[in-house]
Order: sequence, then C-alpha cells, then structure tokens
Amino acid sequence: MRTNNSALSTHHRALSNSLLPTIVIWAIAVSISALFLWILSDIVWHGIGQISWEFLTSEPKNAGREGGIAPILVSTILILSTCMAVSVPIGVGTAALLAEFTVIQSLFGLLVRRSLDVLAGVPSIVFGLFGNAFFCKTLGLGFSILSGGLTLACMVLPILIRATEEGFRAVPNDYRLGAAALGYSRTTTFWQLLLPAAAPGLLVGLVLGIGRAIAETAALIFTSGYVDRMPESWLDSGRSLSIHIFDLSMNVAGGDDKAYASALVLLVLLLVINGTVTWIAQYWLNQRFKSFPP
Repeated sequence: MRTNNSALSTHHRALSNSLLPTIVIWAIAVSISALFLWILSDIVWHGIGQISWEFLTSEPKNAGREGGIAPILVSTILILSTCMAVSVPIGVGTAALLAEFTVIQSLFGLLVRRSLDVLAGVPSIVFGLFGNAFFCKTLGLGFSILSGGLTLACMVLPILIRATEEGFRAVPNDYRLGAAALGYSRTTTFWQLLLPAAAPGLLVGLVLGIGRAIAETAALIFTSGYVDRMPESWLDSGRSLSIHIFDLSMNVAGGDDKAYASALVLLVLLLVINGTVTWIAQYWLNQRFKSFPP
C-alpha cells in the first residue's frame, strides 16, 4: 500500500512538473497573439475608412493630409525589388559556399559567420549612415531608390545567409552520398537536390529579410530620401511607406488618419509579398523535384 502511494505521489509530481512549462508556454503564445490582434484591430479600425481606389492611385497633397499614396507605393516596391534582386543571389551563393564548400571549423568560415552574426545585430541607423557615406557620396548615387535598395540589401544579407546556410546544413548527408554514388556532379547535386531541399531555410530568410526591409525607416531616410513625388528612375529619390507613416504621425498635424491607412496598406502588402514568395518557393520546389533525373 505504501509503495502504491509513493508511486502515485511520484506520478503526480511528474505530471505537475510537465504541466507548468506547458501552461507557461501557452500563456506566452496567447499573450503574443492577443497583442498582435490588438495592434492589428487598432490599425484596421482607424485605417479602413480611408482606404479607397483614389487613395491607392493618387498623389499625396497638403503634406499627405489629403490625396493618396501612389508614388509612395511605387517607391516602396522599387526599393524592395532592388534589395531582393541584390541580396538573394549573393545570400544564396554565400550560404552555399559556407555550407557546402567550406570546412565548418575553418578559420575563414568562423570569421565570416561571426561577422554575419555581428552585422545582424547592428542598428539600422548605422547601416543608413554607411549607405549615405558609401552609396550616396562615394559611388555618387545620391539620394536615390538604388541607394536605398542597396543599403537594405546590406541589412538583409546577414539574416538571409545564416538562415539559408542552416537550411543547407539541415539536408541529410545521405542526399550528397547518394548523388555521388549515382555519378552526379557537385553542380547537378547542388541545383537539383540540395537547393530544393534547403528551400525552407531560404524561405525563412526571405520572409524575415522582407519583413525587416519593408518596415525600415531610419536607413532609408539617409539613402532613398524623403521626396513624395512619383519616381522616374532608380536614380530618383523616393519615399517608402514606412517613412511616409513616420512623417504623417510625427511631423504632420492632422495626418493620423492617413498614417493609419498607410500602415494598413503596408501590412496588406507584406502579407501579399510573403504569400507570393511562399507560393513561388513551393512551386519551384515541386518543379525541381519533378525534373530530377531518374
């Protein structure tokens, strides 16, 4: 009888010890979700009434209190496109070099990884000052969409490289050995097998990078500029949505309604871009595995 009571007591203690972490984890998850829903509902509540076709297709007037955000949207898309066009090839290539062609304990690999970790934690204002000094002044690009996109690419690269590298390292080594046993070259193995298998890591890096780039403000003030007119080329200055929201909410009296509407558009744009990237990655992944030679 005493043995049964002791076993029952031990079972209850084990159950209590496993239940407490579960409750804490669920409480944190619910709190974060509630905070997100509260912020989202506040933005939707104040901004949905300002959204219209005219708002999306007209230029801002009266310092943004009236009119729309058409030039702001175009500038944001151009800056983000420049950032992704530069960062994705360099990021994937560097991640492949670190994961597939560099010994993990080599001095070169350790230095590059530590440098990337440090860069990932550098404040955005520092990247803005660097972009202003290097891209705007040294290279002579001035305050332009190209300068802003290149600066954002420098910010996104550490996150993209590290996430993609971890994706490559998560691929089982049996894939490489099997491909080598079948006589496939390293190039074929990389493009047809390793890169599709590492697509989840690349996708995580892309989503995190896009999320950081599209919401960036400080770095773009020093590089892409503050002008709210329609850009005519990549060398023209352009205001991003994040800068527009900051300006309306902090510097323009009576601009809160338009700031809320712009913030809602920014959230929708982020969801659309992330959904599109996810779909493209999944489609490319399926096509790659279908085309893998038998």
